[in-house]
Formats: sequence, C-alpha cells, structure tokens
Amino acid sequence: VYKRQVYNPVIKMFNHVLVLTLLAVIALPAAAQAVDVAPQAYDPLQLLQSLDDYPHAERVAFSDEQVIDHVVGLGAINKVRGVWQFRESERLSGRLIRYTWQIIDGFTSREVMQELIGRLEQGAEVELLFACQGRACGKSAQWANRVFLQRILYGREDLQAYSVFGMGPEGRDRAVIYSAARTADRQYLHVELLLGLEAD
Repeated sequence: VYKRQVYNPVIKMFNHVLVLTLLAVIALPAAAQAVDVAPQAYDPLQLLQSLDDYPHAERVAFSDEQVIDHVVGLGAINKVRGVWQFRESERLSGRLIRYTWQIIDGFTSREVMQELIGRLEQGAEVELLFACQGRACGKSAQWANRVFLQRILYGREDLQAYSVFGMGPEGRDRAVIYSAARTADRQYLHVELLLGLEAD
C-alpha cells in the first residue's frame, strides 16, 4: 500500500541548521575516547548557538552568569501550604546561560522543542531527568515569573511543556527546555544550559 510522506518544514530546516552541529557536539565525548581528545573539547554551547541561527526563531532574551544554589525543577510546580515549590528539585552552582526565542512564521514552539529534544536524545551521554506537558507541569504563571523570570513565557497551561536533561561527561551539565504558547503568534521557547556544575 502506498503511503504518502508528510512534509515537515521544521525538521527540514533543523536538518540544515541544527542537526550537524548538534550531533557533533553530543557525540564529541564518545569520539574523544576513540581519538584520545581531551574531555575539555566537549562544547554544549554550540547547541544554543546553532538554534540561535534558526531562521524561524527570534531571540528576545539572553543572559550568561555564574550562579550559586540555582534551583532546577525535577517535578511540577505546585502550591504547598501557601508556598510555590517544585515537587522535586536540585540546587546547582556553575555557569548559567539562558536564551529565550519567539518562534515565528507559523511554526509552533512545541514543534521546535520536540525536534530539538529528538536531536538531543540521539546523542551520547544524554539522560532525560524529568519531563511534563500541559497542566501536569503546574501553573504557567509560576514557570514564567518565578522560575524563568520571563513574563513573556506566560501562556496557556494546556500548551506548555518542560524537560530537563543531564548532559556531558558524568552527566553533570544540564539542559533545561520550556515551551510556552498563548496564541498562534505568541510562541516562545526558553532553553538554559548549566555548565561546570557543582552539587550543593
């Protein structure tokens, strides 16, 4: 039986902009063992830089700073005894790089997030630590204002998605990805990299 293939422009664009760079970055630690390259060659920053070049993503926020006791959510955010908190979390110190993009030209933030995660999961030394979708993640307003400090990320709770990955040698680095949408024209993707981490 002939099955018609569905054209997905998001995947096609990522294949040109993101795939080669991302797969090279994620596979680098494994390749380093084969060619005796120093582990310091691992460079997850290329992941964000390649996404920053994606033609249907406009950067709206960026920061690069050293953090101490930074909280990474490993569960939904809920109100417990009057206090908003994660069901589970970890505190980490190191370098925190944050990007926020608006996804444009009719693409959705969820599409771009799913494609990015698909590429991540193809690599070596990548482990999913937590993921949630929709209302299971908790209140969108808390993610936007309390967790990410980006009001523009406030959107429909049924359209939000959140994932955390351990990356790199010994899984010490973190990739945090959050997708938010309020309307068809207000689609946002927020990604954080935490590097050189020390558990607190």
